[in-house]
Amino acid sequence: MAKAEKEAAIAELKGEFESSNGAVLTEYRGLTVAQLKELRTNLGETARFAVVKNTLTKRAASEAGVGEQFGELLEGPSAIAFVRGDVVEAAKGLRDFAKANPLLVIKGGFIDGKSMDASEINRLADLESREVLLAKLAGAMKGSMANAAALFNALPTQAAQLAEALRAKRESEGESVSAE
Repeated sequence: MAKAEKEAAIAELKGEFESSNGAVLTEYRGLTVAQLKELRTNLGETARFAVVKNTLTKRAASEAGVGEQFGELLEGPSAIAFVRGDVVEAAKGLRDFAKANPLLVIKGGFIDGKSMDASEINRLADLESREVLLAKLAGAMKGSMANAAALFNALPTQAAQLAEALRAKRESEGESVSAE
């Protein structure tokens, strides 16, 4: 590879590191071109899966400020999924593909500047998608607001019932006192 090509590849990888929400490093040894194409299709718009050269990736990662997260992981044939959307969805896509194709090994990566190992990425994949979590949060908030409204409605009703009971008690005491 000529020096100009190397510099261009490093600049491109550096741009990917800087513009993505995270990156997941994998080993793809033994996967066919068709399987890699299938993985790219499964990841869709959430991630860009690229086979990379380790030495160029080390330089690009260090220039982008994430070299510490990737230094020791860049051994053997490496590929990186640069995540641009929902990191949970991308992690699920990689985990599910790795289950179906055990030759894909998730090594680790970083999400929003935080280094993660393979087990942490798998735990991230166990989370529900952002939309589902937001829907659950909205439902919980709606339920809390409905409970608060019922509580605020109950206060005047209970006060009115208490006043009526007090009036009825005084009236009955007044009748029994006047009867004597």
